[in-house]
Amino acid sequence: MQKKYQFGIPTAIVIASKDYDVQYLVQDAFMNEAMRVYTSTDMQGVELGGALKNIIAFCAGVTAELNLGDNTFAALISRGLTEVARLGVAMGGEHNTFYGLSGLGDLIVTCMSEHSRNRKAGRCIGRGLSLEETKKEVGMTIESVDNIEVAYELAKKYNIEMPIVETVYDVLYHNLQPREAVLKLMTREKKSE
Repeated sequence: MQKKYQFGIPTAIVIASKDYDVQYLVQDAFMNEAMRVYTSTDMQGVELGGALKNIIAFCAGVTAELNLGDNTFAALISRGLTEVARLGVAMGGEHNTFYGLSGLGDLIVTCMSEHSRNRKAGRCIGRGLSLEETKKEVGMTIESVDNIEVAYELAKKYNIEMPIVETVYDVLYHNLQPREAVLKLMTREKKSE
């Protein structure tokens, strides 16, 4: 007779440390039938992926509020990941990290989840609320707002092209309207992927 497992909703996370003993200690302590724990030595990449994805989730909220559709949403996530990885690598993260759980995985869930504070904040801005009104409505820390300012400055410092970050910065701090922001992004000069 096959053994029947009872467990919660499966998930996966990544633990980053330069110390392999710490990695394996945490992995052993938390891994079970419902939680898969991966290890990484790329602390910078894991931290940056976790922080920068909030900006793209904010933009996903704007996209959802403007009813721009699935293709726009997919383009935002894929081009947003490109920007996140570009800056993350320039700051010392490993390229592959941004395509793992703390990059793409975290990005997808934060962009799609109605529980995401950052997505909710983007929806508020997409509805026309001010930043102050958005902060009141969300009622919790909105990491993306601070991250947008920091990423904008880091992109300049590292001379990294981040058109999504630059455009959402203009929405928040230079009164660019969300629909105008979309047009600004869509009419940029032609590029190769």
